[in-house]
Amino acid sequence: MASYRIDRLEGQLQQEIALIIHQQLKDPRLGFVTVIGVELSKDLSHAKVLFSCLGDVEQRQRCQEGLDRSAGFVRSLIKKRFRLKVIPEIHFQYDESIAGSIAISELLDQVKAEEHRRENDSEGREG
Repeated sequence: MASYRIDRLEGQLQQEIALIIHQQLKDPRLGFVTVIGVELSKDLSHAKVLFSCLGDVEQRQRCQEGLDRSAGFVRSLIKKRFRLKVIPEIHFQYDESIAGSIAISELLDQVKAEEHRRENDSEGREG
């Protein structure tokens, strides 16, 4: 039962934090940030907010700094919007999985293009 409650609360926090970031944070360092997920501790005292953002490593670091700086503000808004006994401390963490997925997809596209080029070369030699 507790697991269901935590899962549901994680989903609600993810939606609310994403809205807060996009509608209420005015930090120019943030750019295009996507909240990927929220992982709550069992005692609900800590929330790890997984995020992704467009850009290079420098842009990601700026996003991380902006989010870290706004964590207290985000927590205060969560406190006003949720009726919880314990309001979790917010910790933002960049999610590497999206960047990894993009890199794998690009590699697969390169392999596919190479195979296509080889097929075309071999057909040209035969004809």
